[in-house]
Amino acid sequence: MMLRLAASAAALFLLAAAPALAQEAASPDATSGANAAAKAGGKAADSTPVDIVSNEMEILDKEKKAIFRGAVDATRGATNLKSDELTVTYADVKQPDGATKTDATDLDAKGNVIITTPREKITGDWAKYNPQSEKLTVGGKVRLVQGTTVLEGSELQADLRTGRTQMTGGRVRGSFLPKSGGGGTGSGAPQ
Repeated sequence: MMLRLAASAAALFLLAAAPALAQEAASPDATSGANAAAKAGGKAADSTPVDIVSNEMEILDKEKKAIFRGAVDATRGATNLKSDELTVTYADVKQPDGATKTDATDLDAKGNVIITTPREKITGDWAKYNPQSEKLTVGGKVRLVQGTTVLEGSELQADLRTGRTQMTGGRVRGSFLPKSGGGGTGSGAPQ
């Protein structure tokens, strides 16, 4: 339950950032994540700007990739993603009305990944997110902290469509502080 909420919040940040990042990468006149988010339009959530700061940015137009390198710091609202490198792969998608829209197909963060939301902090060596399948994977030395709950493992996998979150890849460690029932001894033990 706590783990599912944590992974969902982190993935929602990536989902919301994906179209804006792809619009920025595909638009030669875009100068910031805020401009890209404004151009993305569509859902109300897209109107929140995505601000990205990095030491360099490279667009590989033929490969349909935007690569941010060096102390990458991406913020959307109260959610933040930091990594050494962030690669956004995008594709042109034909709409029912005949127009073409640019959508992110994959986000790939590498090196010292830290995803921070108002509710939790997830760290790992790398993170991958596919907006179409709504699957998030964080790997390496994964640590999820939400309040007093701490989970550690090698790989966190979240499917946002089904709400399933799983920590895999070897031994998993969790530290939970049970809530005390009102009026009891506060120990959490049955009376």
